Amino acid sequence: MASSVFDRETLLDLSVNIIPLGIILFFIAVFVALPGFEYDPFITTIQMSLLVIPFIGLAVLTYVSGKAITKAEQELEEQ
Repeated sequence: MASSVFDRETLLDLSVNIIPLGIILFFIAVFVALPGFEYDPFITTIQMSLLVIPFIGLAVLTYVSGKAITKAEQELEEQ
């Protein structure tokens, strides 16, 4: 069986960041599917940027922290 990048305990630690990622994705989908106002490219770009940029940042932060947690666990097991 192929080993996954993160084990179960690491995923539980990262769920603190995974849940907000899901919430942000929900709001992106809602704002794309059900626009509240008439389409204005400038306003829509700002609105989507305020959701997409934090989503990308949080996704990268979650991945990097997961790798750091996994590395720290491996170092503790070696000692």
